Amino acid sequence: MIQDVIDLNADLGEGFGRWTLTDDEALLSVVTSANVACGFHAGDPSVMRRVCDLAAERGVRIGAQVSYRDLAGFGRRAMDVPPDELAAEVAYQIGALRVFAEAAGAEVSYVKPHGALYNRTVRDAEQARAVVEGVRLAGGTLPVLGLPGSQLLRAAEELGLTPVREAFADRAYTPEGTLVPRREPHAVVEDADTVVRRSVAFAVDGGVEAVDGSHVTVAARSLCVHGDTPGAAAIAARVRVALEGAGVKVGAFT
Repeated sequence: MIQDVIDLNADLGEGFGRWTLTDDEALLSVVTSANVACGFHAGDPSVMRRVCDLAAERGVRIGAQVSYRDLAGFGRRAMDVPPDELAAEVAYQIGALRVFAEAAGAEVSYVKPHGALYNRTVRDAEQARAVVEGVRLAGGTLPVLGLPGSQLLRAAEELGLTPVREAFADRAYTPEGTLVPRREPHAVVEDADTVVRRSVAFAVDGGVEAVDGSHVTVAARSLCVHGDTPGAAAIAARVRVALEGAGVKVGAFT
């Protein structure tokens, strides 16, 4: 077995005002870490407060899911943000979420970029370093969640933060071990049985099948199930049962 213990995370709090995208309450009954939107791609103060309250009540770790300032595009549009500005915006988002986490009797335990920022920091060393500088600017030494082999995790390690490797149960992989861009066909794995099977493969076999049929090695400590996928809570519950059935303990990395 490759991984004895694996964290199960999901993107939560992805609503705004009258709109709700994620079933936060149901997902918080399954996952061990919650990537909470901090207002730049989704989330507003009421949403952040509610999710933090629920997460604290259920013992789920709270993570700041930071993003480019792109509410209209859900943080999935490519942007060019100067490094100093990006670092400040990352710190700002962490600080906003920290208020609600601490009010709930918990804390912000880690940071994970969202969408276009996540993908940009896989290869862009400058943007990756800016994100990590933003984490440091916010104070403390929060772990950073990202793709194995990414510039983001490299920068985190170089600047004294803990890099945490992440895999995606419901995203297709290229032969190089990166995520297939969402604009391409079959980038998102929607079949629940396939998501469950892939989840166990990540934990037990240390990898997954890429889009070309080759095997990609992915040594991950945390596994993401996207909260905006239709039926996400039910899929996440099946994933957890399957992992535990395979002898893998599901537990937070912080």
